[in-house]
Amino acid sequence: MAEKKAFVTGHPIAHSRSPKIHGHWLAKYGIDGSYEAIDVAPENFAAFLKSLGANGYRGGNVTIPHKEAAFALVERRDTAAEAIGAVNTLWFEDGVLWGGNTDGLGFAGNLDDYAPGWAANGPAVVLGAGGASRAVIHALKQRRVNDIRIVNRTLQRAQELADRFGAGVSAHGAGAVGELLSDAGLLINTTALGMHGDETLAADPAGLPGHAIVTDIVYVPLETPLLAAARARGLKTVDGLGMLLHQAVPGFERWFGKRPEVTPELRRMIVADIEAH
Repeated sequence: MAEKKAFVTGHPIAHSRSPKIHGHWLAKYGIDGSYEAIDVAPENFAAFLKSLGANGYRGGNVTIPHKEAAFALVERRDTAAEAIGAVNTLWFEDGVLWGGNTDGLGFAGNLDDYAPGWAANGPAVVLGAGGASRAVIHALKQRRVNDIRIVNRTLQRAQELADRFGAGVSAHGAGAVGELLSDAGLLINTTALGMHGDETLAADPAGLPGHAIVTDIVYVPLETPLLAAARARGLKTVDGLGMLLHQAVPGFERWFGKRPEVTPELRRMIVADIEAH
């Protein structure tokens, strides 16, 4: 049997921790396989996808800036990719290249681990209206959170998402965030605020009720200014690293034939890598 091969592609891609995650699982389960990071410039992306089968790949992950291009180029898409409008996981099925999106599953799986029963906590305030926001809203809808409030600097972008996801989803400008938090049970940051030493507070958790859960999809640093402020208030907080770990599970299972586990050991390994850089 030939070695099973998979990849992650983006531009740039050197920062990706996906090879460490999948490499850990390959070693743990004794699978003869490889998972590599491949830097592909946008103008070469379509040709790269066409060459996958010939190069022996079973599939791979797609990250920034290729997720929308992958959505357009694959032959078939799963329901999550259709809902989110972006693809982060590729695989072959009966010779056909499929695209899926596991970001929403990753988001929900992380909260299931650290805040069981979170979906019953609603209403949810979602900060940001980009691609990550779409994945989070899809996950919230799947878990039947029926009051989802999107807050974005550009109201029109929030409104486009509210229109896309329909009933129970509303759009608001940044100025409305204070009043929106007063009865919210979930506050989710999908923006880059608080990332890499940015000290900006994505929103002030002071206005949240005491039962609220605050989560951030940023995982560098693990404790963003938003999570630090929420923890100081005694609120339940969940960092973004688990989303990265859980979104990797379905792809690994498709390419390598084994459903991997997100364990404390894996988390410690990636935390150590984050702290070393």
